[in-house]
Formats: sequence, structure tokens, C-alpha cells
Amino acid sequence: MKEYGPVYRLAAGPRNFVVVSDPAIGKHVLRNYGTKYAKGLVAEVSEFLFGSGFAIAEGPLWTVRRRAVVPSLHKKYLSVIVDKVFCRCAERLVEKLKSDALSGAAVNMEEKFSQLTLDVIGLSLFNYNFDSLTSDSPVIDAVYTALKEAEARSTDILPYWKIKALCKVIPRQIKAEKAVSIIRRTVEELIAKCKEIVEAEGERIDGDEYVNETDPSILRFLLASREEVSSMQLRDDLLSMLVAGHETTGSVLTWTLYLLSKDSASMMKAQHEVDKVLQGRTPSYEDVKELKYLMRCINESMRLYPHPPVLIRRAQVTDVLPGNYKINAGQDIMISVYNIHRSSQNSTYIFLLSKVWERAEEFLPERFNLEEPVPNEMNTDFRFIPFSGGPRKCVGDQFALLEAIVALAIVLQHMNFELVPNQNISMTTGATIHTTNGLYMKLSQRKPHHEFAGSS
Repeated sequence: MKEYGPVYRLAAGPRNFVVVSDPAIGKHVLRNYGTKYAKGLVAEVSEFLFGSGFAIAEGPLWTVRRRAVVPSLHKKYLSVIVDKVFCRCAERLVEKLKSDALSGAAVNMEEKFSQLTLDVIGLSLFNYNFDSLTSDSPVIDAVYTALKEAEARSTDILPYWKIKALCKVIPRQIKAEKAVSIIRRTVEELIAKCKEIVEAEGERIDGDEYVNETDPSILRFLLASREEVSSMQLRDDLLSMLVAGHETTGSVLTWTLYLLSKDSASMMKAQHEVDKVLQGRTPSYEDVKELKYLMRCINESMRLYPHPPVLIRRAQVTDVLPGNYKINAGQDIMISVYNIHRSSQNSTYIFLLSKVWERAEEFLPERFNLEEPVPNEMNTDFRFIPFSGGPRKCVGDQFALLEAIVALAIVLQHMNFELVPNQNISMTTGATIHTTNGLYMKLSQRKPHHEFAGSS
């Protein structure tokens, strides 16, 4: 982008992408989903994993499935989940970290956060405890393997995976197929168990914000809604949520802790806010609104390390992008969220903002005003699009932000973190940005400073 400007063509074998790194163009492409643009390549390369799940469904199927899933993520559900799932899982993590602190061992926090977010999504979606903080979960490895396979397929020179016979003999495909069968089998078993309970109890939804207090899971809501949908469709929808909800939040927590641990002033400010707001308690749904600085740390982390770092769309018709770039039907477009979020170049292009971000490469949570709404694609005019935008915007954005802020608040309330020196923390991508070798920290216990509660 720095060399060729905000629009360039990138060859990937026989296929090529038009890479766009400009908010105005990103906005145009994302808002015109369904009329001028479709998911295209994303759906092709990840169908082996998501089937007909709403994450990659197109057209009428997507409209119907989204309409079925969205009502389950209502405010009452989120407030129950904060207490019953987010807080409890984070407290379990803290107990594990306390024993690590006593032993003095270096802890891979990326791995811990991946385990935490799998436990959270298991309980929130299925009321099932993967207990991956205690025991190795094959699902974590399976999800990572499947996402790496989808990424590899998007740039394969020959799409040999379209030939079923070859998939039975090529090691990479055997590994991917095994991963998918682990994930699908897990989800199918959980659906079958929940279905039995709902049928036995004759449960039906009554009222708009329905939550079963003993089992507030999304699966329970979808089954109690008595919607006529095949088991396979339900499986694929829930699998979409399991994979997307687990991977992304784990990465957000990893990079936020990394950035805070490198900036002691921001870390102190965040811990001070947590102590002042929570007074030693676990956070409630209402408390989250007061953890404004911590939320801005998460927002700034998602600016520097967005998940996913690129969004891919395919032109359905010939189109002209802002700046007068002609795009042919069938062209794959890669919106570089990473570039947009880190762009600070002075531009000669009149349609571009002269500067996208001040001090773009720096971690500055204060760049987002605490008294203004949480930044999103609308109030930043698509300069900040961690959850995409337009009709295909992520349906779980509120869930993800709540989960991240609750987990981080509880972890920072009880623990101090110090980066193990001389480790090389570099990036690798799946659907999200991972570290190459983990994020190793030395831990020590801390007590919330109640004596500061009255001062600011």
C-alpha cells in the first residue's frame, strides 16, 4: 500500500485480488453487499467447514438464517451470560493463573485465552463446558487446522481440493477433513442432547426477550423457538458461531494484553479503573458501561490487530469504485482492514481522507474519546471496521466486546503481567492474527486497590 497507493492488484497463482486500503472504497463495497457484491471466494474456500451456515450463506438463505439467529442475542440474554458464563469462566482462568504465578513458570497467555474463549462459547452456545482450561480440547486444534486450511485454499494455485478422490490421499486434506469431522461431531452431539431436553419439557418461547434461566444458551433459544429447520442447517449455523466466536475473542484478548504489558502507563490506568468501578466485585452487565478506558484499550487493540485482517468480496456486476477504479464482474476484492486501520499516509488522492489516523502505528487508547460512543464503522465513517460493516456486519459484535471486557477486567483485577524478555513476538494469520510462537508472560498476584476507589 505504501508503495502503490490504496488500490493495487495482487496476483495469487491463477487468481488475482484487487486490494483496497481506503475507507471510502471499503464502505462502498461493504454497503453494496447483496446488490453488487457477494462473499464469493470466502464461501467457496470455507464451505468444507461451514456447510450452509449463515457465516457464508448467500442470498435468501442468508436472510432467513440471520433472521433466525439474531433474536437470540438480545439484551436480556447478554446480561444473563455476563454473570453465568463470562465471569465464571474468567474466574476459573484466574485460579489457574494464580498457581502459575506461585510456580514462577512462564505462561503462554495466547494459549490460555484460546482455552478460555472456547469454554465461554461452549457454555453460551450449547450450555456445554469444554473445560479446556483443565484438559486438552481437541476442538481448539481442530478449529485452528480448519481455518488455516480455508486460508491456504484462498491462495492455492490449483484448487485440487475440489477433487474428492485427491482429498483422501493428500496429507493436508486428510488433516483438514479430520478436523472438520471432530468439530461437526461435537456440535451434532450437543444439539441432540439439547433437543431431547426441550422436547421432554415441551419448552416454547414466550415473549421477545426469552431466556431459559437454567440454560440460557443460544441452542436452547433456537430449539425452543420451534422453527422448522433441518438438523444439518442448525449444526452449520451453530458451527459458524462456534468457530467465529472462539477464534476472534481469543486473539483480541491476546493482543490487548500484549499492548498493555508494553505500556505501563496504560496498564496502570486500566487496572485503576477496574479497581474503582468494581470495588473488588466481579463485573455485572451494567458495570461494563463504566469500564470506558478498558473498552478503549480493546478498541485500540482491534485497530492495530483486526480480526479478520482482511475482508473478501466478489463483484457480481461491473462496478466503478470511488476514485474511478473500474471493477469487472467476477473480480475478487480484498478489503485490507489492517491497512485501513494503520493508514496515516498523506494522500494525493482527492477522495481519500488526507490522514486516516494520527500516529497510526502507536497504541493510544486515548485517541477514542471516553465520553463519546464506542467507535464503530458508522461513527468513524468506515475508518474503523473490526466487525466489518453493511448488511454482513458481524452479528456477535456486542457479545464479543462484552466477553473481552469482562475477561480482561477480571484478569487485570487479580494479576500483574510482565512480558518474558527477548521473545520474538511476530504475527501469523489464520482467520485472525496469531502470534507465531505464543505470548509468554511472568505473572504475580495483585489485590484490588480499594483505597484508591474514591479518588481518580
